[in-house]
Amino acid sequence: MSKEYQKEDATIIWDSSKCIHAAECVKGLPQVFQPKERPWINPENGEKDEIIATVRKCPSGALSIKG
Repeated sequence: MSKEYQKEDATIIWDSSKCIHAAECVKGLPQVFQPKERPWINPENGEKDEIIATVRKCPSGALSIKG
């Protein structure tokens, strides 16, 4: 199952089936990636460039950027 979250002209895609819960996203940008909240990804809380940089650190590929 995947979900999409929009930030300007970029879309954050989260594929839950790939997630290994390494928490690199949470460590890197806790104001955007908040696993105890719903929705757990809040792109309005961060800058596009920092979100993209954090998503690229995802070791499993569960997070990706489209756009």
